[in-house]
Amino acid sequence: MKLIKYALYAIVFLAVIGVGSFFYLGYSSQSGTAAGLVDGQLSPCPESPNCASSEAGTSAEKLVDALPVEAWERLPEAIAALGGAVTQSDDGYLASEFSSSIFGFVDDVEFRKTEDSVHVRSASRVGYSDAGVNASRVSALREALAE
Repeated sequence: MKLIKYALYAIVFLAVIGVGSFFYLGYSSQSGTAAGLVDGQLSPCPESPNCASSEAGTSAEKLVDALPVEAWERLPEAIAALGGAVTQSDDGYLASEFSSSIFGFVDDVEFRKTEDSVHVRSASRVGYSDAGVNASRVSALREALAE
């Protein structure tokens, strides 16, 4: 009986540590800013799978299509409709943040306007995997802009 009791304590302890770690990561992701432009393009995706981008040189598993240039003016509206907030808007560059509802993880979604398209980069600030959230967000933005 004592063995079962200690095993349950250990399981509860590990669960508390695990959940606490996620809250800590979520909290730590709330400080920081979008990666910004590098040599006139959106920053490259990191090696981790928690990023999606339309910029040239992006690996196939992270590559998404650019948005149509006509979408540029409607981006702030679409971002707000999906629960994001614009954090920076300059001539030809727009940055926004999206937060997860449970642990508060922050993802940066950036846009760069060219003559014929709008490049997009969606990336998590912390962690390794995103379970496809960033690519899904780009798809959701595309759908919101098509309406």
